[in-house]
Amino acid sequence: MKIKLIAAAVAALASVGSAQAHKAWLQPSQTVFSDKGAWLTVDAAVSNDLFYFNHVPLPLERLRITAPDGSAVQAQNASTGKLRSVFDVELAQEGTYKIAMVNEGMFASYKLGGEAKRWRGKAEEFKAGIPAGATEVSASESLGRVETFATVGSPTTTVFKSTGKGIELVPVTHPNDLFAGEKATFQLLVDGKPAAGLKIEVVPGATRYRDQQNDMQLTSGADGKFEVTWPQAGMYWLETASEDAKTTLPEAKQRRLSYVAVFEVLSQ
Repeated sequence: MKIKLIAAAVAALASVGSAQAHKAWLQPSQTVFSDKGAWLTVDAAVSNDLFYFNHVPLPLERLRITAPDGSAVQAQNASTGKLRSVFDVELAQEGTYKIAMVNEGMFASYKLGGEAKRWRGKAEEFKAGIPAGATEVSASESLGRVETFATVGSPTTTVFKSTGKGIELVPVTHPNDLFAGEKATFQLLVDGKPAAGLKIEVVPGATRYRDQQNDMQLTSGADGKFEVTWPQAGMYWLETASEDAKTTLPEAKQRRLSYVAVFEVLSQ
């Protein structure tokens, strides 16, 4: 059963979402703190409704927490249940932290003895994972990120340094400096370069308790930038995705990229 839950969560991390699809997310207890030494609790799940536990947990094996100075931070009190994972983060430094789930790997389908088979794993495991005699092999690579951010004291930007791989968010407006009624500007990169024409969906939380998604549909400009005006305070979920043929292995003909962020918007 655990393997099935992890597979479902990984698929959500790498998928191209829609208003009715399962959504992967990290929900922080809060995102702005005045003093270092504070604690942050994060829920991690995939669900139909934001931010309500009704599908599967996100696997914590893919969790990466980055401190304001760029160092790695270990989660505390981590636990995975039937519907969600949860963990704590001690905020020992001043500045901005990044909490992220990163899924990078390959997916393949093939036939063996006339029977359809599927395989999922890391790129370096691909050749050993496909058995001799397999036919009709079709493979794709994926790189998905689910992120949220928290700041102690004054916001910093070290954690937003690009890795040059996949879709990444670069803030023009800091993600822990968001207020209802105000406009925020962000930039999206693909492989470290401004990504034009990405379709972006922004959805306020608590979708379980209203009839409409109230989603905002946006598109990044030539410089990869886009703007969001927050209608009200609360938690917001943002997603974008793209596909291309820039794979690292010749056996993979397609690369799927996805990016999700959760923001807290405060009252003025």
